[in-house]
Amino acid sequence: MQPLAPDARRANWQAAWRALGVVAVDEALRAEIERRYTEPQRHYHTLQHLGECLAWFEREKAQAERPAEVAIALWFHDAVYDVHAHDNEAKSADWARDAMHAAGVAPEAAARVHALVMATRHDAVPVGRDAELLIDIDLSILGAEPARFVEYERQVHAEYGFVPPEVRRPRRREILQRFLARPAIYATPRMHALLEDRARANLARSIAALG
Repeated sequence: MQPLAPDARRANWQAAWRALGVVAVDEALRAEIERRYTEPQRHYHTLQHLGECLAWFEREKAQAERPAEVAIALWFHDAVYDVHAHDNEAKSADWARDAMHAAGVAPEAAARVHALVMATRHDAVPVGRDAELLIDIDLSILGAEPARFVEYERQVHAEYGFVPPEVRRPRRREILQRFLARPAIYATPRMHALLEDRARANLARSIAALG
């Protein structure tokens, strides 16, 4: 999936906030989030990843119950990313909720977006159509064309380059095996049909390469 270009990202941002009833869309906030995705410690969790996620959203948004909330959650889901921390999702979710409160969005919508961002911890089966779509989009990279998947694996290893290979490689293999062991990687019917088989082939090749 080709990432959304900058103008398309901006249009996506504006459309999401306006759908939530915000007239004066905060462009400085968008710029700050985009800046975060260019931080030097990032190799995979970059504007490329954000743009790919938003491109999938534009393709699949008709599947969402509340598409604007899914879009906002995608913008924020990796907004905070410290490779040494374990609370990135919580900090990103809090930032999203606070930004929505500041913009005057209904508290229940802000709470739902907070929950969506927290779902990207991938520590539980997503519940609800919007969470399923969000997680499928976040995991779309697993079903990417093989060349992009190989690039993704290099990017992930680069982000954790400070971890010795004898520790990093077994941990990475364990993570990939957990995804492969799921009865289904993708929950939404369309993305399952498009990506499930290729994701399983990608994962199997990567696990084999890791020894």
